[in-house]
Amino acid sequence: MNQEQTLAAVLNSDELPTLPTVASEIITLTAREDTTLVDIGNLVSKDTALSAKILKVSNSAFYSFPQQISSINQAVSILGINAVRSLVLSFSFLTMKAGKKKGHFNFENFWKHSLARAVASKLILERVKGANTEEIFVCGLLQNLGELILARTFAEEYEEVLKKINAGQYDALNAEEEVFGTIHSIIGYEVGKNWGFPEVLLLPIRYHHDPASYKGGDPKIEATTKALYLSDLLIGILYSNKPEEFHKRFSQEAKSLLGLKNADVEHILNEVHTQVDQAGEYFGLRIKNTKSIQEILQEANVRLSLMNLDFDQMNQELIKATIKLENLTKELEAKNKILANLANMDGLTEIYNHRYFQNTLENEIDRAIRNSAQLSLLLIDIDHFKKFNDTYGHLVGDFVLKEFSKLLKENIRKYDTLARYGGEEFTVILPDTNAEEALAVAEKLRETVENTIFKDNREEYHITASFGVASVRPATIDHFHKSDLISQADEALYEAKEGGRNQAVIYTAKKKWFKF
Repeated sequence: MNQEQTLAAVLNSDELPTLPTVASEIITLTAREDTTLVDIGNLVSKDTALSAKILKVSNSAFYSFPQQISSINQAVSILGINAVRSLVLSFSFLTMKAGKKKGHFNFENFWKHSLARAVASKLILERVKGANTEEIFVCGLLQNLGELILARTFAEEYEEVLKKINAGQYDALNAEEEVFGTIHSIIGYEVGKNWGFPEVLLLPIRYHHDPASYKGGDPKIEATTKALYLSDLLIGILYSNKPEEFHKRFSQEAKSLLGLKNADVEHILNEVHTQVDQAGEYFGLRIKNTKSIQEILQEANVRLSLMNLDFDQMNQELIKATIKLENLTKELEAKNKILANLANMDGLTEIYNHRYFQNTLENEIDRAIRNSAQLSLLLIDIDHFKKFNDTYGHLVGDFVLKEFSKLLKENIRKYDTLARYGGEEFTVILPDTNAEEALAVAEKLRETVENTIFKDNREEYHITASFGVASVRPATIDHFHKSDLISQADEALYEAKEGGRNQAVIYTAKKKWFKF
């Protein structure tokens, strides 16, 4: 059998799965230039079960949006058309069942591994600065679509592929080439094209086993293809019998292909098992207790060390190693929780720290650009706080900083981000908020601070604060950077302090200050 014969048989086969109606229609709809968010929302809303699944994922840690998403139209508005299309295709793909012809191909494992590849691809590409991650999840999920198609269409012939792989005669691609005259990445590409997939999904499927062969020059497709290739190595650590080899290759090639740093690689390796389990829950697959990479590598080392021991020694050493590993895993989990908290929280005020603020502001700017939304920022400075500390002492000053933080937190929305900028300076990120609304928020907070009595066990204290406000629609500004918004808020704060303190001032480009 050659490639042309295989492809013709696939496309004309009764076993070729068809896309659900909503998935097929959303591909057609998103290909049109005049498609609106409302069109997409109305289409997805027709399928009640699918809508419920998309809302569940939209409100999960998969996206970590600060606000609750209550409708499909709101989900489309916040996520964007491409991201919703990816979710529809993801759920559609995961509902495809085994064909009528039975074989030894393990469809359940195939879907679990596909979901793990999708999670791994997303984790990898998220560490690449400036990369577009809207469609990486569905690309990762569909990268081995051709394998599913071949196993359904040619159940008996695919048995030969599995036999060759299990006998160690060939790897998967060489075995497919021997039996079908082609490989699954080409079959997946052609079937996807037949279904009307856009190139942004098709080309990564076609080239994910050999990203260097992609010569199209599109940086988004190139980065996506490399992330898919790396995800295959990462899944090799989780599910192969040679995790050490895949671990070494992944660590090396992640740096050479995408320029990832050691910290990026460690983050991916530490997170992947947890996120695979979570994704299984979000997308309705039973994936539980995936072993961590560290645990897998430790077990591989134990197996290697036991190869030269007799049976009794092996049992004794294995028991000791297992107990030690369990204790180590528990200890690491506890330490990781502590470290995660320390990394993002300010120790004194128990609100987010400067590092977390910088990362969140960057993410909110990216989201505002995607949705063409307004974004506002408050910089807040407690007035004459050095003098307050000199008068009452640093212990009282720390007490006021804590109570001041609680007060601000109680008077902003749940999805606003409050952080300690440094010293007696604080900041609040206000998503989807225009200049007038942001100034009103600042004035409300200013009045609340001015009218609050801070009481400890000895005295009552009064403070005031100055507020600098900046608001922007970053999608309308070329090369907009978070430092621009911070500088604008800082200038407004300076004007508030120069103007007598205890006031809110908003930045304008023409230096005409508006105050409360």
